[in-house]
Amino acid sequence: MRYGIHLPHAGEQAVPALIRRHAERAEDLGIADVWVSEHIIVPRAKFPRSPLFFDPVLSLTWAAAVTKRIKLGTSVLVLPMRHPLPLAKELATLHNFSEGRLILGAGSGWLKEEFSALGVPFEERGRRLEEGIAMMRAVWSEDPVTFETRYISAEIKELTMTPMPVSQIPLWFGGSSEPALRRTIRIGDGWHGSGLSADEAAPIVRRLRAARPEADFTISMRVQWDGQDRGVLRALVDGYAAVGVEHLLVAPQDRNVDDWEKVTDGVGSLVA
Repeated sequence: MRYGIHLPHAGEQAVPALIRRHAERAEDLGIADVWVSEHIIVPRAKFPRSPLFFDPVLSLTWAAAVTKRIKLGTSVLVLPMRHPLPLAKELATLHNFSEGRLILGAGSGWLKEEFSALGVPFEERGRRLEEGIAMMRAVWSEDPVTFETRYISAEIKELTMTPMPVSQIPLWFGGSSEPALRRTIRIGDGWHGSGLSADEAAPIVRRLRAARPEADFTISMRVQWDGQDRGVLRALVDGYAAVGVEHLLVAPQDRNVDDWEKVTDGVGSLVA
């Protein structure tokens, strides 16, 4: 089992100094990776307590600058909300600046109001996600690049875009819906689930592993823990390991009140 932690880049404790401190601490403890999540703009009624989210790519760049080894992940970027070309440049730049440490966790999103604010059709999010990924992979690997689009407004004919990533950026899909799982099997490098118990995840893990038996296809889960009872954390680890999960991202149960130091140190104790 490999372990990651969520950085405090969202919620009431989100400050640059804490993002830096936890990234450095996680690396010192031998934790495999650090993660951030994403919302761009949200309804106040649905986020009554501090809806602060720092930008995920910039937050990881901040963490990358003070670390050397630890991987840097997104849990998850809502790709259909963004135009793929500037995002592809930002991600390739981060990947290269960090010497190949980025893991791109991606999903289709769920918050309709956010899509409306950004002028993106919510009903097309799955199709835009797949087209956007194909576009990013094209500009990351072809020079010049020509790419025909159906859903995203773009005219790309014999163009060039740099930088290209220094290595392939692993793509882990979130989501447990049928379309999300089919997408993961077809074009993903891993699955990054959340909100499922070990028993609920077990049939999904079996299905994914049967379809994608490659050793470099990663099965990951995002779980929550309040940093108090390490026995509870150990039980979570054992339960997910028993059904074939290979990587756990541990986030606070409540990012506004939980002790991030205890969460980080608790995950570090698993590595030790």
